[in-house]
Amino acid sequence: MNPPSHGTSNSLRDLTRRHFFGRCAMGVGSMALQSLLARDQPAAAVPLDPLRPLSPRPPPRQARAKSVIFLFMAGGPSQLELFDDKPALRRLDGQPPPPSLLSGRRFAFLKGNETLLGSRRTFSQHGQCGMTISDLLPYHHRIADDVCWLRGMSTDFFNHGPAKLFMNTGFQAPGRPALGAWATYGLGSASSDLPGFIVLQSGPRGPRAGSALWSSGFLPTSFQGVPFRATGDPILHLRSPQGLSREAELDFQTTVAALNQEQLAAAGDPEILTRLNSYETAYRMQTSAPELMDLSRENESTLALYGCSREKPSYARNCLLARRLIERGVRFVQLYHTDWDHHGDQVNNLNEQLELRCREVDQASAALIIDLKQRGLLDDTIVVWGGEFGRTPMGEVRDTIGRDHHVDAFTMWAAGGGIKPGLIHGATDELGFGVVENAVHVHDLHATLLQQLGFDHEQLTWRFQGRDFRLTDVHGRPITEILS
Repeated sequence: MNPPSHGTSNSLRDLTRRHFFGRCAMGVGSMALQSLLARDQPAAAVPLDPLRPLSPRPPPRQARAKSVIFLFMAGGPSQLELFDDKPALRRLDGQPPPPSLLSGRRFAFLKGNETLLGSRRTFSQHGQCGMTISDLLPYHHRIADDVCWLRGMSTDFFNHGPAKLFMNTGFQAPGRPALGAWATYGLGSASSDLPGFIVLQSGPRGPRAGSALWSSGFLPTSFQGVPFRATGDPILHLRSPQGLSREAELDFQTTVAALNQEQLAAAGDPEILTRLNSYETAYRMQTSAPELMDLSRENESTLALYGCSREKPSYARNCLLARRLIERGVRFVQLYHTDWDHHGDQVNNLNEQLELRCREVDQASAALIIDLKQRGLLDDTIVVWGGEFGRTPMGEVRDTIGRDHHVDAFTMWAAGGGIKPGLIHGATDELGFGVVENAVHVHDLHATLLQQLGFDHEQLTWRFQGRDFRLTDVHGRPITEILS
């Protein structure tokens, strides 16, 4: 982890703070500041420094984890092709599903004439835990005993946008803070030179619902996710204008900060504080961000472990960058990789398209666990892998082999940060329709992650429009059975 910045960036902070408090110590400016700090205060008081909202804060309870990496497989990976072998489904391939199992269930595209679809993949058991993993994920075989397999996951929404929002924010519509925003609001960030919540993307397109997935919602925008670009400068316009010296830029930043502070004293708008902090962070990132993205010092064995190159953008490179971000104190890193939506057309199917997606993520996902573990970082870093839902036991009537969205039963995995390794938690019925043992809801997963970060999920709240909001709404319980 990098030490805190010194030199000009600290001088900038000292200068702007002196200017701010000099302006706001008395009179109208002081009243505006007090009004600002009293507005929309959190119900469970997290001690925020208004001038440094991302400064690190201790959690109210004992924490097992300091940071989170969420590997989000956007589109809904098929658990029936990857992790949940169903011999009975193969035996009944082509037969209509039992009407009793379809009663009361809703699907995105099924019309009622579909038949059961047995997996064409080959499964085998791995690790002392005996986890069944298909031939599509050979590198996952190596981490069978390092992760906790959540085979009883369920969610509430079967369309991509609402389901992605629900998995990321605990609510199906835009406007709520993302999990990463809640984490940085509660804990701040140990990195003084990078944002506390960073988003990395790969795959053929961006995830449905877009930036709402990493929004800060009604929390101050200092806590929103910051997307890094895969090529060139990680953030546009971060580089200094040509011909502008570092000293001249510091003078410019100081002047702009002073003007913003005058406007803050006059208007009391909390977003002005966000602007002040974003300018200061951007100034420091001019050095830290290029160093982060430069993989020249990563040795060849590490690059081979992840299966990535130093320059070419890929999911594998993003996994390596995620480890580097955690080393530098970033609180929450979210990776999105598309497209796992395998309905059965020529560009989305369970044949070559699923095989391609698995080749893109298999090696690097396993490598991230192995790398974090050998560096001693997995003890206090949680890694989560999964999508917004799973796939149906019935096939779709389309051009080739595919499955519809399924919310009642799917598989995710989690590792590190006090989560039991080598544990298979949850089970589905013989056809994979529903969970029959140790069901886990999205709200339960969120409650568990917050608990490992040192929070009671019912107490980490923010007062907005007259009520106290939290990530888990009025639901959820920590999954104590998977915690060591």
